[in-house]
Amino acid sequence: MLIRMVGWIGRWIGWARVIALGLIAFAVVVRVADPVPLRIARNLVFDFYQQQRPREPQAFPIAIIDIDDASLTEIGQWPWPRTRFAELVDKTMGDGAVAMAFDIIFAERDRLSPPKVADDNPDLDEALKAGLRALPDNDRLLAEAFARGRVVVGQTSVRSAHAAAAHESNVPQVPHALVGLDPLPYITTFPDLVENLPELEAAAAGHGMFNVRPDPDGVYRRAPMVVSVAGQLRLGLGPELLRVATGGNPFAVRTNEAGIDGVVLAGKLVNTAGDGTVRPYLTPSQRHRFVSAGDILSGRMPKGRLAGHLVFVGTSAIGLEDYRATPLGLQMAGVEIHAQMLENILSGTLLERPNYAIGIELTAAVVTCIALVILTPIMNAVFLIVSGTIFLASFAWFSFNAFTSQRLLLDATFPIWAGLATIIFMSSANYLREERRRQRIRTAFGQYVSRDLVTELIDNQQSLRLGGETRELTLLFSDVRGFTSIAESFSDNPAGLTSLMNRLLNRLSGAILEQKGTIDKFMGDAVMAFWNAPMDHDDHQRAACAAALRMVREVAEMNAEREVEDAAAGRAFQPMQIGIGLNTGKCTVGNMGSDMRFDYTAMGDPVNLASRLEGQSRYYGTSIIVGSTTEAAVHGDFALLELDMIRVKGKSQPERIFALLGDRMLRESDDFVQTTLLNGQMLGAMRAREWDHAEQALDELEDMATSFDPLLATHFANLRARIAGFRLAPPPPDWDGVYDATSK
Repeated sequence: MLIRMVGWIGRWIGWARVIALGLIAFAVVVRVADPVPLRIARNLVFDFYQQQRPREPQAFPIAIIDIDDASLTEIGQWPWPRTRFAELVDKTMGDGAVAMAFDIIFAERDRLSPPKVADDNPDLDEALKAGLRALPDNDRLLAEAFARGRVVVGQTSVRSAHAAAAHESNVPQVPHALVGLDPLPYITTFPDLVENLPELEAAAAGHGMFNVRPDPDGVYRRAPMVVSVAGQLRLGLGPELLRVATGGNPFAVRTNEAGIDGVVLAGKLVNTAGDGTVRPYLTPSQRHRFVSAGDILSGRMPKGRLAGHLVFVGTSAIGLEDYRATPLGLQMAGVEIHAQMLENILSGTLLERPNYAIGIELTAAVVTCIALVILTPIMNAVFLIVSGTIFLASFAWFSFNAFTSQRLLLDATFPIWAGLATIIFMSSANYLREERRRQRIRTAFGQYVSRDLVTELIDNQQSLRLGGETRELTLLFSDVRGFTSIAESFSDNPAGLTSLMNRLLNRLSGAILEQKGTIDKFMGDAVMAFWNAPMDHDDHQRAACAAALRMVREVAEMNAEREVEDAAAGRAFQPMQIGIGLNTGKCTVGNMGSDMRFDYTAMGDPVNLASRLEGQSRYYGTSIIVGSTTEAAVHGDFALLELDMIRVKGKSQPERIFALLGDRMLRESDDFVQTTLLNGQMLGAMRAREWDHAEQALDELEDMATSFDPLLATHFANLRARIAGFRLAPPPPDWDGVYDATSK
């Protein structure tokens, strides 16, 4: 039956067309499988683009301390004593460097350390051995130098695998947040870790992976932005240096169904491939990036050369064999690849091969091949070859133009060879084709190619474009109250303050991400987040309110833990409180900024109002203030108490604001229902200028409301002061009952 059906189809549309469609389908399968030869061909074309248009060199505050051949000649054979590296760290930081990262690993104890010399030579005189053991340990001296500056130690792995289960270990966690899906199924995984000596690891401000794996042809085209190592997320060496240099704030990994979408680092989103890697856009090696280690150690380096710089320490000495093949067709020291990747991040010039690129390439190839199959019967061979060649050449031009103008890597090789193969095959078959079968093939094409599929692919391409779109968002702003005094209490322990804030932000981030929110940015002790972008969220107002309540609970739990910890340590306990503002409205959301730097963020009047509401939480004494639009969407689901009609600073229109005190269970309790009625009577009396009635309602209301949130006592005290002021100086006749805020 199947054989007869195939024979019938072949006779109806023509065997040439059946074979052509089969070859197209086979080509698509091969492209999806993406075997090594295809990848090599594609990468060679991308290499050619980069060789023709390498990145223009620019001045960046990035430098490389180079252990070059001249340094080895001057200082001595490798490896150097750790005291030399300690001296190098001190002189680098003393020259004003912001932070430095080692593309070198110190996994074994220094063989030249005096105590180790004594231990390794049992035949030495006992007095001499005792004297050696009394001398400082070289590794400890290096650790002390690390502790005096902001130093990132490099780490590596012996083995690697994709999608393999990571082996749990005691590897410390670098502060981070997850936005979207779990990244582990997609991320590049290293099951084991080669670390530095424990005292060096402990003294370092950061820990970055310097594994850079070559493609099958041995060329290093990609570098890890983020990896999973021994069950923990780690940044690459350059990104970790940037994180430490910008305050050591947590990074965030954003993941969608296609894999890793990007990493939020130092306040900006860095787009990545699905496995968390990026493609550096290279310049030829530039000597201005390098400072010889020998010049630093000998004092020949000009003073201030490293001031304000992010510094890598690596090797270019021939004997140390740290050279890598690059897309430019040149060998380059591995440390310079890390430095150039960081330049790309700072300038927003990473090469991009977005997740939708294969969709564009497959669509172009399939549509082109099908068009050729359709058009071949009505074209003569010469016209087909000439026009087809011009058409296919346009793919090459489009691909190269995308690279030069937008740094996009779109593969032209697959559509071109697929199109050429189709032209050759169909031109040959055209001599054997009859007019009647030609028409049947045209009619039958619709049975093999879905226009809806093409339309969907095109729609997906447009949906992934850079820029903004208008969406209704629910915005959340949170801030730590009294952060200045908290920071002052850590004036002698900045690392402790960093640890405390990381601990807090991890908890707050977890509450937001649990409700599928998007963390826009961390601003010191403040957090901005929103719901309903980039992924749709049908109930974003409710999710934001639930997240805000969870954030308040997290802070309360953290305060309870800290009180016990501080009591055990004999420290004065200083509780933390946060204020939160929530608002809903139409905003513009998307990748915004400049070609040099951009963020995925939201803009619009609702964003500003949410920020102002967070600021007003200090005045009203409650933890969470909700705008009227959000309240209208969640009315009946949460315990909300109207606070005021307020005109925030910078806006002309008043806003009715509410305190978010709890969930539906609290709202439906008899005490809260009675509190809501009394609150309405009190506000009504105030707006009607009935000051005595308002104060009477306040007397009954205050004890009931503060049982839900003791902080509301501040609000009621403000109301009493406001009424007293109105008694002395009544509001004008046209007073609308609105309170004009005098501060943000």
